Amino acid sequence: MRSKKEGFRTKIEYHGHSCVQLTSGGQSIVIDPFLSDNPAAAVKPDGVEAQYVLLTHAHADHIQDAVAIAKRNDATLVAIHELATYMSWQGVRTRDMNIGGKLSLGFAEVHMVPAFHSSGIILHDKQQIVYAGMPAGLIIKWDGLTILHAGDTNLFSDMQLIGRKHRIDLAFLPIGDLFTMGPEDAAQAAEWLGAKRVIPVHYNTFELIRQDGANFAQLLASRGIEGVALKPGESIEL
Repeated sequence: MRSKKEGFRTKIEYHGHSCVQLTSGGQSIVIDPFLSDNPAAAVKPDGVEAQYVLLTHAHADHIQDAVAIAKRNDATLVAIHELATYMSWQGVRTRDMNIGGKLSLGFAEVHMVPAFHSSGIILHDKQQIVYAGMPAGLIIKWDGLTILHAGDTNLFSDMQLIGRKHRIDLAFLPIGDLFTMGPEDAAQAAEWLGAKRVIPVHYNTFELIRQDGANFAQLLASRGIEGVALKPGESIEL
């Protein structure tokens, strides 16, 4: 695993909804790609170059373009066991893992942590729901940074344990409410996690999850946490 001392900068791109991309030293990871049917997406699937596609859970607004991106890039898809198995049946190379485990990507290490949500693939034409394992959060340790993508989750007290175990430099937290935490609970989550910096996700894609990212950043500031409300297409470097 690379050390930050080697001078690499990690580019953090927000593609919209919960899709983020991490790039450093010629390697790239994309998480939860939902781009084709996302009216706010800053890029389309054929514009994403990555060696790994990581998924937090199986809902369509997190996996829609995972297969297309993985196939076009000859990338490896990483997900919880059941979801990885389902994706392997779509012709994608996969690595499966489970909550509590860690996986080396060679240049980075992925830890899978709990999230409280639901997870299933809805086959509308067959009126069936395919079980796809538990939802999860993903901690990526890369270039001296510890980055958490919390997936879709509510507030839960074990976030304090996750924060004690992992010194989180950056957390992607959902704030949309209705289907996930709202801003107030997300601010409490940021505090429990001990995150130094937070980027809100899973909001404003649709009217049902309309929130004000700038107001959330101010709420974080009142708790001594830096909030960065990126618009789709914007990025920062760490």
